[in-house]
Amino acid sequence: MRYVLAFFFPWLSLLLQGKIISGFICLLLQITIIGWIPAFLWAYTALNRMYADRRTNKVVKELKRNRVYG
Repeated sequence: MRYVLAFFFPWLSLLLQGKIISGFICLLLQITIIGWIPAFLWAYTALNRMYADRRTNKVVKELKRNRVYG
């Protein structure tokens, strides 16, 4: 669902991630037809980074809980 939102409203996708300044810059970029593609790519990569950070934080939390790290 977030990827669909990132395609149609890249600026809103960034705002919902808490990236307010990036969202407004993306909105300005999206206003132009040529800028739509870079705006979408920006929102898409930001979503991928957000999900990767969540996975990493989850793994670190489990490692700390299980005291597996050195």
